[in-house]
Amino acid sequence: MALESIIVWIIVGGIAGTIADWLVSGVRLGCLGTVIIGIIGAFVGAWLLGLLNISIGSGIVNDIITAAIGATVLLLGVRVLRRA
Repeated sequence: MALESIIVWIIVGGIAGTIADWLVSGVRLGCLGTVIIGIIGAFVGAWLLGLLNISIGSGIVNDIITAAIGATVLLLGVRVLRRA
C-alpha cells in the first residue's frame, strides 16, 4: 500500500469522524479515536449503502459522505452500549 493511500485514509477518516462526532453528541473519543471511527465508518458505510443499493457518486466527497454515515451509525451504537 502506498504512503499516499494511507494519508488519504487518515484524512478522510478524520473528516468523517469529526462530522459524526458533531452529529452524535455524548460520545467523545479524542483525536485518534475520531480518526479510527472515521476509518472503520468508511467500511460500515460502504457495506450499509451497498446493502441498501444506494449510490452517492464517486470521488473524495463520496468517500467522506459514506464514511461519515458509517461513523455516525458506529457512534450511535457506542452511545447505546455506554448507556446500557
